[in-house]
Amino acid sequence: MAQSLADLASAGVRRTLRFFPESSQAEREELRAAARNLLDTHGEGALTGLPPGERVMWHLASEGRAEDLVKVVRSRRRDPGAFLVTGTRRPRLALPGLRNLALPDRIAALKSRDLPVTAQLTSVDWRGDDLVWEGYAFVANLSRPSGRIMGRFAVLEHGETGDRIKLRLRRTRNEQATVASGQALHCYDDTGFEVVVSARRLRELAGRGPGQWFLYVGIPGPGGVYGARVRQRDAGTAGHNHVRHLADGSRLVVGFTKNAVSITVQQPPVEIESCTVTDGELLLVARARAGAEVPTAVRIVEGDTKVDSPLTPLSGSADTFRRYQSVFRLDRLVANDQPGIKTLQFKVTLRGADGLGQDALLAEGFTTSRHWLAPGRELAVHRDGPGKLMLATRAVRPVVDTMTETGSGELVLEGTYPSEEAARKKVILRHGVRFEEKELPVHLADGRFTFRIEPEQAPQVNGPDLPLCPGRWYVFFRDVDAWDKSGDVPVTLRPEQVGELPMRFSGPQRAYTVDRRYFDRIFIEPERLLGPDEHGAYRQRILREAYFHEQRKLPLRDAVVYLSLGGKQFSDSPRSVYEELVRRGAEVEHIWTQDGGLPEMPPEARVVAAGSREWYEALARSRYVVTNTAVGDWFVTRPGQRVVQTWHGTPLKKIGKDLLGSPQSSPSYIAGLPHSYRQFDFVVSPNAYTTEIMRRAYSIEGDLLESGYPRNDVFYTPDRDARAARVRERLGLPEGKKVVLYAPTWREDQRHASKLYKLDLRIDLAAAQAELGHDHVLLFRKHPKVHGSVPGVGRGFVWDVTRYPDIADLYLVADVLITDYSSALFDFAHSDKPMLFFTYDLEHYRDTLRGLYFDFTTRAPGPLVETSEELVKALRDVDAVKAQFREKYAQFKRDFCEPGDGLATARVVDRMLLGGPHSAALTDG
Repeated sequence: MAQSLADLASAGVRRTLRFFPESSQAEREELRAAARNLLDTHGEGALTGLPPGERVMWHLASEGRAEDLVKVVRSRRRDPGAFLVTGTRRPRLALPGLRNLALPDRIAALKSRDLPVTAQLTSVDWRGDDLVWEGYAFVANLSRPSGRIMGRFAVLEHGETGDRIKLRLRRTRNEQATVASGQALHCYDDTGFEVVVSARRLRELAGRGPGQWFLYVGIPGPGGVYGARVRQRDAGTAGHNHVRHLADGSRLVVGFTKNAVSITVQQPPVEIESCTVTDGELLLVARARAGAEVPTAVRIVEGDTKVDSPLTPLSGSADTFRRYQSVFRLDRLVANDQPGIKTLQFKVTLRGADGLGQDALLAEGFTTSRHWLAPGRELAVHRDGPGKLMLATRAVRPVVDTMTETGSGELVLEGTYPSEEAARKKVILRHGVRFEEKELPVHLADGRFTFRIEPEQAPQVNGPDLPLCPGRWYVFFRDVDAWDKSGDVPVTLRPEQVGELPMRFSGPQRAYTVDRRYFDRIFIEPERLLGPDEHGAYRQRILREAYFHEQRKLPLRDAVVYLSLGGKQFSDSPRSVYEELVRRGAEVEHIWTQDGGLPEMPPEARVVAAGSREWYEALARSRYVVTNTAVGDWFVTRPGQRVVQTWHGTPLKKIGKDLLGSPQSSPSYIAGLPHSYRQFDFVVSPNAYTTEIMRRAYSIEGDLLESGYPRNDVFYTPDRDARAARVRERLGLPEGKKVVLYAPTWREDQRHASKLYKLDLRIDLAAAQAELGHDHVLLFRKHPKVHGSVPGVGRGFVWDVTRYPDIADLYLVADVLITDYSSALFDFAHSDKPMLFFTYDLEHYRDTLRGLYFDFTTRAPGPLVETSEELVKALRDVDAVKAQFREKYAQFKRDFCEPGDGLATARVVDRMLLGGPHSAALTDG
């Protein structure tokens, strides 16, 4: 296969194409020449193999059509990969807003590969004996496919012969399709389907003999029919196999092969009826129908260990089955088992006289069991989704057998866990991506456990109760003295009860789903906070382009809408402005933005979900907007509205335009800065140093108010000691111990596949606890972009305070700060308390990754340490450190902490209200 033009071009040329609207004339000429040369060398095949949008861009680049290319690149930035399709017989590409763009057929003509089909199963259910599949299927960028000749259809397609059986398909509405598409141009809500496979049809499939049938959906469109096999999900009923036993002895596995939905017809001559452990022996009983050829032996394999046992007839069968038994010595099977949490899987097969093996399929009614092997270890006689016998030695697992929803938004899980295993264990609820943890109270008695999950008031290991953030939360048991999660034992569901999921229940603010992954692993997941008409890129675009602008035509209301980190917190300078307006008694409504994580919000204010209709209405009609981050390029300030940008840091690492030329720079972002900052009535600066940098780096044309950050007034208020005492009590900090706050920034080159960054932990926390734990506590504050579990939490020394609402509270209780290149150092300097800088990667961060504005080695108000040992030593002798850096600290405050008089909030609020209808709330003088 010929390489595409994008693969052949250099990285520099590809970057010029990506940022073409911001490129120089020389870069444009270089792009044109490179594209033309590559086409001349490799032919049109290098171009036509690209996705349609990229094909258009490279064609325009090679033709030197700069004005058209600028429009196309900007269109694709708004919605990459989305386009319009014209033509009923010969589909052609058209770009939104650029329908008249002249393109040759070889570029605009669309082939089947340009219009891929998404066919997704969302649920599997049974109505009596009828199988019901639900899902959605659409052709990418074809939201309204032609249905004049024939409608959508579904068939079962035999995996080997290609034979097809037509099924009844009913079109349904499914908003998940539009959301899952990830694009904002097309609505796919009407692409849902329901396919019913009747009991008669299932019997017909069984009558055709063994084989595998795949679910295929066809969609009529321009130029023909588009179709694909339907794919599975990764969890829930659409992600796990279902076994159905028929009266004639056939069994149907409604499941998945290579991610495709299928029905597998099996007619096993022999099935496993029971598998038990008695007197040190594993007894396996198989049954065979009359006339069936019976295997001669059972083989169990684990690693290099292979054990065979003959199948011998059993007498006394009182029904139509003949029964056989195979016996294994248990000690021989588990000879390689070791203590710990490692699981050993055993493969069980039935062996015929010819030496060939077949799966050990389970009879209907087979019961799973668990058997004690040694302290901490068990043998699980299990089953998998397709109904095969599974044997495993593993850590003794807690198994849920009862799930109850109380009606008040609380989930109660009960199950079995031997008392000797459950002793000195706690229950941990852990996020599957962020690894954030909650610790749940658990009741243990007589080999059973009970714990309750209140998802909107879930207790943190350290800190206040907070709601579960979006994502899947899994349940584990952990030793109370465990250092980290490496020894966690997962909580699973009894295999016979997996059919009870999914289970849904509602809390005061949102609904929740209990479901499973990996067959029997339970998780709880908050459902989305936004409504069906608000969720996803498409509906957000409609709200921005239509609803927001409709609301802007209505009169302004006397209200203030606040955004702190996009709704992630009630914190920072917006919090300070809010509290000052409340103190002054300003006659305005206070509206706080809250994101899907349901962070803590002030009970006196109205709270709106970010992205909701209420939120767009508040932004369009509130007289005042106070934010510390960008609102969005779509936001337009209306006449009479005051928008205050408090911002959120003092720059040590380079920002904005000053990143040009570095790997972190984005010319499109930089080009949009003037527009972004025109949204704001004024921008708050913490000091003269920042004023100069922000005006240049962010291309700020309007006013900068050098007032100091309102958030730093907390260091000067008369009640700061009382506030600190409340924070200590809320966190449960022990009296008499020195509090160390560790608040590092993130590393752009330490990234997961997702948009989150890795926890780059270089402190040896175990060694630090051994040295400091008797008289120190360490508050660990991860950056919001970073995920990863912090070891040692819950052992009395390390406290994970990442989800604590406002870091300003933590500054008040901290006796010393450890940071690196975070702007936290500029804020904490207002406290006059010592700081240590753990800059183990200074050269790389400064010279390669991000760049710094000044020589940190000479101006830092504390020591720069490179190793964990040096850090612990500095903490042990922090008074000497403070004395050593007293003069540098004082100079640092003069450079970066003025104004620092506790009046920053008053200055910001006065400026916000000046000349407006609420000027009566100005401070005197």
